[in-house]
Amino acid sequence: MIIDNHMKSILENREALAKIVNDVAEVAGYLWQKGWAERNGGNITVNITEQVDDAIRALPAISPVYQIGTTLPHLKGCYFYCKGTNMRMRDLARWPMDNGSVIRILDDCASYVIIADKPVKPTSELPSHLAVHNYLLAKGSPYRASVHTHPIELVALTHNKMFMEKDVATKMLWSMIPETKAFCPRGLGMVPYMLPSSVELADATIKAIDDDYDVVMWEKHGVFAVDTDVMAAFDQIDVLNKSALIYIAAKNMGFTPDGMTDEQMQEMSVAFNLPK
Repeated sequence: MIIDNHMKSILENREALAKIVNDVAEVAGYLWQKGWAERNGGNITVNITEQVDDAIRALPAISPVYQIGTTLPHLKGCYFYCKGTNMRMRDLARWPMDNGSVIRILDDCASYVIIADKPVKPTSELPSHLAVHNYLLAKGSPYRASVHTHPIELVALTHNKMFMEKDVATKMLWSMIPETKAFCPRGLGMVPYMLPSSVELADATIKAIDDDYDVVMWEKHGVFAVDTDVMAAFDQIDVLNKSALIYIAAKNMGFTPDGMTDEQMQEMSVAFNLPK
């Protein structure tokens, strides 16, 4: 297979698609700057099907057919921008189409090909990300982006079993600062430790999202967030981690923070029409 390195980028003259990929690059830079994306840590996958035109649909494959490892019926004919396997967020931030690629899900809903710009094979966690996107489409969700990263302070909380209990971390994080409840109103779902990239972890993540969480904490590993776009998914993680930092700062000063009261948090829910 011959790859023409002088071919135009799929992003050329496609403003909406270019903005999505540029936003992914911007978020990748933030993840690296915050220390949440060591080496090749973390992944970003965005459903770009709504930005695909007939010319993109006609593009030939530039890779062999890769098996997903499962059948995902709601992804037939979908297109995704994916971070590449073994690629660094710090590099993706500068060169998104050298460190990620656009893939097309084939009609069997069980395999895919790369179509642009270069044959950069997607992350090994792609099956997990695609399974979540399949679930989101099945339920009619407007969410199109998934972000997995390793926020230091949130991961640290999971080394205390108390915070792994349902909504214990959510309540503490919400109580640290009003913005957290306002901007991450569904809280933080908790998934006990499972082998990274495993089917079991993907299934547990989908179950947590189905339990009405947009952000899911993987014990001793990292966070998985979904939202309408990559910036919104990042914002939810950022806000939650700010609360964890406030909690840890208080602990470092020698006291346990009081936090907002249940009444104060309920007042916010009513005032801002929050889902929880």
